[in-house]
Amino acid sequence: MASTHSDQQTDGGTQDNLTLPYRVIDLTDDRGGLAGMFLAQLGADVIAVEPPEGQRTRRLAPFADDQPGPEQSLVHRALNRGKRSVVASGPDDLDRLVAGADVVLHSGAMDDVDLGAWRSAHRRLVTVNITPFGETGPKSGWAATDITLVAASGAMSLTGDDDRAPLRLSEPVVWNFAGLDAACAALMALTERARSGLGQHASVSAQASYMSANQLLGTYPLVGQEPGRRVAGGLRQGPLLSKVLNKCADGYVAALFAFGPVFGPYTIRLWNWVHREGGCSDSFKDVDWVGFGMLLTDDPEALEIFHEGNEVLAQFLATKTRAEITAAAEEHRLLVTVALTTRDLLESPHFGVRGYWDVIDGVRHNGRFARFTSTPLRPQRAASTLGQHTDEVVAEPVSRVEVGAGASEDLLPLDGVKVLDFSWAIAGPEATRHLADFGATVIRVESEAKPDPVRGAVPFMGEQGGFENSLLWHSFNAGKLSFTMDIAAAEVRPVMMDLVRWADVIVESFSVGVLEGRGFGADRLLELNPDVIVLSSTLAGQTGPLRKLSGFGTTGAAVSGLYPTTGWPDRDPAGPWGTYTDFPAPRFAVMAILAALDHRRRGGGGQHIDFSQAEGAMHLLGPAFLDDEVNGREGTWRGNSDRNMAPHGVYPVAGDDRWIAIACEDDAQWRALAGLLGSARADLGLDDRHAAAAEIVAEITEWTRGQGVAELEALLQDHGVAAHRVAVPDDLQADPQLAHRDHFARVAHPVHGRTWAERKGFDLHRTPAVLENAGPTLGQHLWDVLTEHLGYDDDSASEWIATGHFR
Repeated sequence: MASTHSDQQTDGGTQDNLTLPYRVIDLTDDRGGLAGMFLAQLGADVIAVEPPEGQRTRRLAPFADDQPGPEQSLVHRALNRGKRSVVASGPDDLDRLVAGADVVLHSGAMDDVDLGAWRSAHRRLVTVNITPFGETGPKSGWAATDITLVAASGAMSLTGDDDRAPLRLSEPVVWNFAGLDAACAALMALTERARSGLGQHASVSAQASYMSANQLLGTYPLVGQEPGRRVAGGLRQGPLLSKVLNKCADGYVAALFAFGPVFGPYTIRLWNWVHREGGCSDSFKDVDWVGFGMLLTDDPEALEIFHEGNEVLAQFLATKTRAEITAAAEEHRLLVTVALTTRDLLESPHFGVRGYWDVIDGVRHNGRFARFTSTPLRPQRAASTLGQHTDEVVAEPVSRVEVGAGASEDLLPLDGVKVLDFSWAIAGPEATRHLADFGATVIRVESEAKPDPVRGAVPFMGEQGGFENSLLWHSFNAGKLSFTMDIAAAEVRPVMMDLVRWADVIVESFSVGVLEGRGFGADRLLELNPDVIVLSSTLAGQTGPLRKLSGFGTTGAAVSGLYPTTGWPDRDPAGPWGTYTDFPAPRFAVMAILAALDHRRRGGGGQHIDFSQAEGAMHLLGPAFLDDEVNGREGTWRGNSDRNMAPHGVYPVAGDDRWIAIACEDDAQWRALAGLLGSARADLGLDDRHAAAAEIVAEITEWTRGQGVAELEALLQDHGVAAHRVAVPDDLQADPQLAHRDHFARVAHPVHGRTWAERKGFDLHRTPAVLENAGPTLGQHLWDVLTEHLGYDDDSASEWIATGHFR
């Protein structure tokens, strides 16, 4: 029985909607369906073209009231809000629709589609193709599902308990990452088209899209370093075990217990709180957690202190309720956050006050992924019934958006766009890295006094840390300019104002109120430069009870429902590995910025964008929220099982901690696998295979154990069964598909000569991304920014530098 809600508050006023004046023909399904949904949320007219029986998403569980049917799938409802449904009975119908389109999204949902022919017939058309591994290359024809792509990305090898098979998230997310990249690709190509008048093709590799979730795991062999090993709720890096997810008295909590210049102050406050509550001895309170890294090097007992700290903290948190932990975290500014569930989030006052949920027919759906001050996004209509708009669309006249007259050369889409980057860590810098790849001039503002934590993150070039050695910095900040400045110093205000006036886009990820306290809140920035687009990226947004929540992607994962989505059902949840919300967040930010630039290009001005990383990431769990809302089933962890596929899991192969992911999407794939197994269960349907899951798992495990993974992978693919080894770093380096895509790119670095940066999950074929230079050294472009970009003469630039505030 559907619950009903009508008390959601909304922000925004009477401003115009951010309507993108584009028609999008959506030929996707669950593989990338989020792309069209977000383009619709941004105002595009998205037409979901379906075969007479409907796209396959309509047949995917969970279903409303557990009753299968073409209008009952909650997966379909989550991915297709805001779209119009048209049934096409043949190629002529598709051709007519494409004739009036700006963008075609494709992921294999419709047969016999010739994207190249459509582009030849309509030179202004943008086509985006989502495939598992890419359109060309050794694996371009491989069968793939969510679990095999998670395995192929390397992220799975880091996720789960170390004494069992690696895990994926219980909710499928890889195709959602690919869908986000597809939406970014479409907007990037439309940006370029506005100048050249020409469309182009964009390709999205789901494997490459999800590679971001492994935090450059594949680069460790390049520098001769060993990566971490998976541990439920944490990670083991060499001998150092770091736990994040712990039990509390009435649930689970993510507690970041870490050390060093960035994390140490938080840890000191954490142990002060624990000590005041009687939860630890003086020894933990008195540790120098800021300088603890050096202690680990010099004192053989330091490692034992850290591991004992994990145990003491776990025991202490187990005595505290979620309410007590939340209150302490707010009072003492701790990196400790309750791991919220779908039910918690549906009832959260914070997301209610922010008006996050779209209430459709009394049912709450995931809402706006960002808030635009001048052009707020409107709530979306419900997913259409099959063919609901066929007659309406057929009767509409074909209209086209006016585009540029044509440039004399192919410039990158963002050539001439100037970006001022005040973000740090991963989420914001990854977003601006996307902009730099496609031609934007990005000035990364840093400070020697408070360096970006990524500058000290493994893996390193060489054996030592240091500001210039982190491969994460080299990759996340590739192609940018580094400008050092102490923005807290009142003396630098004139330079700060000139930077603001210079910029087209400003990206900042300060805690709420920090820029306002320094006299540069969003209103002031827009006063200085009415045409600037300001994107504020925070964990929970600029408003609401949780607005001052600080932390990293572990905190973001906790407040967006992601921790209770991963784990074995007979154990505590393991949670997704790493700073998980940092991985999808950059795509949401890029979408928002490109849409705002499009609006400005069409005569609009600048505006402020409030982007909550949690509100973006919650869209990855759209069907799970609807299952809770409609069916009363709280999202939970289910191991590697899947509602719509069986068998579906990860099985041992020859070698130490080596595994293969195998999934059967339909009865034909199961019969092929059963034939290889010699199984007597070949005629079982999906429901019967679910019922016999334990016996089938045992059969497959007995068959795979001891076999070489390469031979087994090839055998299963030859028989049309989706399978992929659970890739470890050496596998990623040896992956012929990644090599074909030049995924690990050699780039220039002023200290190391050459280093590595990873390419992104999508590219444009006519104006491809440019990746030549690694992330800059600290302050590398200080003089260039002052003189070339801000126009100061040599004497003025020297005087500013001499103040000592520019380092």
